[in-house]
Amino acid sequence: MDWIPQLVLGIALGLGLSFGLIWVLDRWRLRRVKCQAEAVLAQARQQADQLLRDAELRGLEDLQRRRDDLEREVQESRAELRERERKLQQQEEALAKRQQLLHRKERSLELTQKKLAEQQEALAAREKELEAVITEQRHKLQEISGLSREEAASLLMSRLEQELASELNQRIARFEERFKNLAEERAREILVTAIQRYAAGHTAETTVSTVDLPNDEMKGRIIGREGRNIRTFERVTGVDVIIDDTPGVVVVSSFDAVRREVARQALKKLIADGRIHPARIEEVVRETQIEIERQIMEAGRAAVQEANIGHVSDKIVQLLGRLKFRTSYSQNVLQHSLEVAHLCGLLAEELGLDGQLARRCGLLHDIGKAADHDMEGGHPEVGAELARRYGETRQEVLHAILCHHDDIKSGHIYTVLVAAADAISASRPGARRETLEKYIRRMQELEALALRFPGVEQAYAIQAGRELRVIAQANKTTDQDAIRLSRDIARAIEQELEYPGDIKVTVIREIRAVEYAR
Repeated sequence: MDWIPQLVLGIALGLGLSFGLIWVLDRWRLRRVKCQAEAVLAQARQQADQLLRDAELRGLEDLQRRRDDLEREVQESRAELRERERKLQQQEEALAKRQQLLHRKERSLELTQKKLAEQQEALAAREKELEAVITEQRHKLQEISGLSREEAASLLMSRLEQELASELNQRIARFEERFKNLAEERAREILVTAIQRYAAGHTAETTVSTVDLPNDEMKGRIIGREGRNIRTFERVTGVDVIIDDTPGVVVVSSFDAVRREVARQALKKLIADGRIHPARIEEVVRETQIEIERQIMEAGRAAVQEANIGHVSDKIVQLLGRLKFRTSYSQNVLQHSLEVAHLCGLLAEELGLDGQLARRCGLLHDIGKAADHDMEGGHPEVGAELARRYGETRQEVLHAILCHHDDIKSGHIYTVLVAAADAISASRPGARRETLEKYIRRMQELEALALRFPGVEQAYAIQAGRELRVIAQANKTTDQDAIRLSRDIARAIEQELEYPGDIKVTVIREIRAVEYAR
């Protein structure tokens, strides 16, 4: 157990040595840290001194730069001030010069006013002298000519009117010729385009009113015992049946084309059937009337669809279908109405108007011909009344129906298009045939109208009434009078006569000097 104290002593010595070593190390570390801190502090002081020196240098440089900028600005301001002073000096010099110029102008104006005043006084004196001279000369002229002042003025005005009338006629002729050429060229272009785009056949349709018989014995069967068959047929159909010596033919006559067509088809059915007696006649005629009415409605609907005019009432469709059995100068009226409708549509589209409305006006323009036998008045009035009665509300259509023959003047453009298309369809080659009597009467009316005008010596209607040649008396008319005469005759023809197409009026005035060399 002796080793225990030694151990304790050893431990105590170890601990003492350890604490001593630790203390020594702490002191060494402390001195080291202190040395490092002093070194860092010294370095920081050096850096602070360096930063302070750098800041001082930068401040001096900035101060020098600002001083230079300020000096430069001061120099620029001084230069600008000197430039302004120079400009002000120039302006002052210019104002001084302008003031001098104004002074000179004022002096010149004063001199001019003085001269004008002197000239006005001289002119006033001269005017008084001239008035006295004019008065004296006027008295002398009145004494020499024997005319008063009013008579001389009247004579002078009459001569002036004659001279101005001649010049006015020349100007009117030039302007009329120029505008006429322009209008004719544009109208011709539009019409030719429309006619080329719509090319219809030139065959005129006619309603057949004869029925062929297989043999002459059929005539007796049609007449019947004591004429009862033919009387029954005429009563139920409303037509006249003419049976004469012409072999193999029976003629059906009636002013109503629909009745005539019903009678023709019913008679053909009776002939084909062979049973001809009053009861059978009435039955066949009723069946035929129903078929014709159906054909009329089909024809009307086909026309409306072909013309593409929109919805119309069934009554108007029926009237259109009846036009299929109506002819005018051998031209089928329904076909003519379709041609007018298509031409109106083309013309309207060329002019930028409503094509469908124009076709509607054209298709319905002759609808009065379907009922003009049943109502009083011409077909324009009848057609307008029927269209209004059966639901047509467009004023353009009603005016076109009523005024397309120029019986009543209308300002609607569609009426003018219908009139133009109607003339094109009616006057094209092969469309219509005119009776000789009416043709001769129209030629005579043209010539008689021209002979009414003073200064006309002779008048000739040529080219089937398309041109009127007027021979003027050369000793009673001038060239300007001839121009005015042609215009007056054309206006009179438009107002008084009815004619298809256009009529060219040519006035000829000439002087022939004849001498013989012997």
